[in-house]
Amino acid sequence: MQQRIDTVREQLGISPPGTVTFLAHLNEVGDDMVVVEADGFGGATTRVVVGNYPVDYLTKFERSFPGEGEAEAAAGDVAFKGVPAARILGGSG
Repeated sequence: MQQRIDTVREQLGISPPGTVTFLAHLNEVGDDMVVVEADGFGGATTRVVVGNYPVDYLTKFERSFPGEGEAEAAAGDVAFKGVPAARILGGSG
């Protein structure tokens, strides 16, 4: 069954659950990182975290998106374009 699920995900371009599809430091100084994690159903969650991701970290901001591309675009805006995380992602979950 899992092999069939994986085949369907591949055909639809959907990442398996828990897959990190985006990872970048928020800035050159500090421990904040922007992370996108797939939900396995086509959506994803974008987070700004601080700490030793993925082992020991705190979530500062988080938002779930219906599509992985949308989550990655939001992450790119925060990580590379300087858009405030609070504006796109809201508060921590």
